[in-house]
Amino acid sequence: MAEQREKRKRWVQRGDYAVEVEVEVVYPTDVPSEACLEPATVRWLDEVARKAAEGDIEFLRRVGRVFQAVPS
Repeated sequence: MAEQREKRKRWVQRGDYAVEVEVEVVYPTDVPSEACLEPATVRWLDEVARKAAEGDIEFLRRVGRVFQAVPS
């Protein structure tokens, strides 16, 4: 039986920005009840987090939905 894959939404929040991105999760054949991320996906989420911390809005808009914190 092959591993199952599906798209899921994930949130990345750093600094004043939160980004909703879509990633592919994998359900391994040995533990089909747990969704896992592949190493390349984790590295990409790290890059998104760095760009959010830097305030790189153009990059963030290209990869997902961007939200900015509003001071209270």
